[in-house]
Amino acid sequence: MDADTLDLARTQFALTAATHFLFVGLTLGLATLVTYAQTRATFSRSPVHERMVRFWGQLYVINYAVGIVTGLVMELQLGLNWGGLGHFAGNVFGSSLALETLTAFFVESTFLGLWIFGWGRLTRWAHLAVIWVVTLTGYASAYWIMVSNGFLQHPAGATVVDGVLRLTDAAAVLTNPSAVVGFGHVLAASLLTGGLVMAGASAYHLRREPSELFLRSLRIGLGAALLALPATVYLGSLHFGVVDDTQPLKAAVSDGDTAKIAQLQGEAAVAFGTGDYTPSAFWANALDVMMGSWVVMTAVVLVGLTIRRKSPSTARKRLLLVMAGIPLPFVALVSGWVYRETGRQPWTVYGLLRTRDAVSDLSPATLTASLVTFTVLFAALAAVNCWLLARCARRGPDDVALGAPAEDPEPVPAPTF
Repeated sequence: MDADTLDLARTQFALTAATHFLFVGLTLGLATLVTYAQTRATFSRSPVHERMVRFWGQLYVINYAVGIVTGLVMELQLGLNWGGLGHFAGNVFGSSLALETLTAFFVESTFLGLWIFGWGRLTRWAHLAVIWVVTLTGYASAYWIMVSNGFLQHPAGATVVDGVLRLTDAAAVLTNPSAVVGFGHVLAASLLTGGLVMAGASAYHLRREPSELFLRSLRIGLGAALLALPATVYLGSLHFGVVDDTQPLKAAVSDGDTAKIAQLQGEAAVAFGTGDYTPSAFWANALDVMMGSWVVMTAVVLVGLTIRRKSPSTARKRLLLVMAGIPLPFVALVSGWVYRETGRQPWTVYGLLRTRDAVSDLSPATLTASLVTFTVLFAALAAVNCWLLARCARRGPDDVALGAPAEDPEPVPAPTF
């Protein structure tokens, strides 16, 4: 495989997957918080929580809709550019991808439609049940993606037969520690993302005027982030143990252990043939960025929790700090993804399929055109999503279309003869 072709294919996948992952993190986080708010509203009949559901639910729907488009485009380029992966691992890897598609594009989308258009038509208990299904199927969708990714990181439960992988143990695939621990880590990181976005947007409104809705939203967002912060650290520490067991070279590079790197590189060359099997130390720095972001997010949350409920207007600087914390979870999400993905290089399926052998037989010109097209498309989608979210968040809860009662049509005068 030509080096230019390989680099172009990897760059395109990195851009599309990282961008889509940003949508996923915010979608899962907001879905959880909207479900919590609607549960409170349903049981308590609280008007504030009902307005909260409509306001934050509208932001969730916008992010979900644009995220679906990025997911479709990403799967398209996966099929176009990585034909070698599909041929070699499709019997195992493709099944979980198909289940993710069924979950996200059929079950989750269908129930989300019921939630959006069922306002005022379903009973409050049925409407609550629908948003719970939406959120749980969102979790299920993330699980299937992590099963697919976890298999690439650690191909347990399959063996090579006649040059392709065959499933031998479904349970081993489904309980792969790289998938299960990674799934928990993603959920915690998503809750952290949703919490800080909710808190940051609430802080913006509280700097302008007092609001019961945004006071409650600020506390809910910061509370969710406070719960998610230790969970992300704990699950991340478990993942380091998984990496030590399944990808020791990646762990050695992260630790900067040059002696162990040389030893493991020599062992890999004996096992797999001459070549460089050591992942880039440069990309291992993404782990430091992720951990540094976590430290700053912890400080933002702790400072935000000192804002007194009765006098938020006296804490303008602290509210500004909470607003400034909005980008931090997204930086951490991308950094964590970069560390996880680049650390398994030069393998697509670790120890079984090299990345250069997974790329489709395409010319550099074709991949260049595809890269430019996809980059422009994803940049446009990300920009539109940010603009829509910021626009709706700034307008506040009095200008929300989601769940608003339909206006009665003007009566049509009877015809005269």
